[in-house]
Amino acid sequence: MPSRKTISYADAGVSIDRGGDLVERIKSRIRNTDRPGVMGGIGGFGGLFDPAAAGYHDPVLVAGTDGVGTKLKLAVESGRHDDIGIDLVAMCVNDLLVQGAEPLFFLDYYVCESLDVDVAERVIAGIARGCEMAGCALIGGETAEHPGAFPPGEYDLAGFCIGMVERTGLINGADIAPGDAIIGLASSGPHANGYSLIRRLLRETGTRLEQDFNGNSTFADVLLCPTLIYVKPVLQLLARHTVRGMAHITGGGLVENIPRVLPDGVQAQIDLSSWKRPGIFRWLQDAAGLDERELCRTFNCGVGYVLIVAYEDAQAVIDDLNAGGLDAWHLGMTGARPEGDPPIILSGG
Repeated sequence: MPSRKTISYADAGVSIDRGGDLVERIKSRIRNTDRPGVMGGIGGFGGLFDPAAAGYHDPVLVAGTDGVGTKLKLAVESGRHDDIGIDLVAMCVNDLLVQGAEPLFFLDYYVCESLDVDVAERVIAGIARGCEMAGCALIGGETAEHPGAFPPGEYDLAGFCIGMVERTGLINGADIAPGDAIIGLASSGPHANGYSLIRRLLRETGTRLEQDFNGNSTFADVLLCPTLIYVKPVLQLLARHTVRGMAHITGGGLVENIPRVLPDGVQAQIDLSSWKRPGIFRWLQDAAGLDERELCRTFNCGVGYVLIVAYEDAQAVIDDLNAGGLDAWHLGMTGARPEGDPPIILSGG
């Protein structure tokens, strides 16, 4: 019989050797994210974590997953792969923080058409840096090649995070009442939301990523600035102050996210004149022709995270956050919500 041609997995587009090379390159970066509670190392079929070793007594688990959306397209287009992993971690851990949870460990999923080990190493190094910023361990992940499923050079990311909070410290917004203060924490830009619109506006205006934006930065600098991770300063704040509710301002902007933590009968009243909106949002508004409400429903507009506290505690909380390096200010108030009124009112723009 004639000999049959051998076709290996590598011939089909998947290289086991490249995957092994990547694991070896990232091991030291992953070790840098170790924290109390981590058991074992990478390479097993699952990551292990011991809550008791992390100091928890009556914990509630909080889980989250997210990606970075089409911001990835701009990272690939510009060749800026080093910070997109920070966005991935931030989008997950900031969501857990809303419940008062401390992020404990993180897993990532990196999938591409053909593994470029150098690019993947840069991306995963960013994920590890994000985990260090959040104080959580990168205890595992998955790297996959899907030949023919992506355009050459492109990839996608997903993140998965588990956090914990002592049952007595769980924050769910139930104690929010009319007359509470709403505090805004500055964002670093659009974070990782609204990028399908951003990319369309870049195309329709003929704007290039390398083009100057404000004399000090390019559009790439501004649009690929990584999402802020609020975990450490906010957890420190929670140890000193009572916070009644929090919101991570992601997809849906201020308009959709703040009402998610409000109890029935309570309305958020936001003063749009209380902060200076970063220039990129003015550019986006003009390029898209959006009114104020639609802009605040699409983008964070410079507000990346929100806390709701008793009015008498507001200034002390703001002072504490500012001293810790976060730009925080009095964003608005809660009020009684009349029947038929929307859950959030924007004024002062």
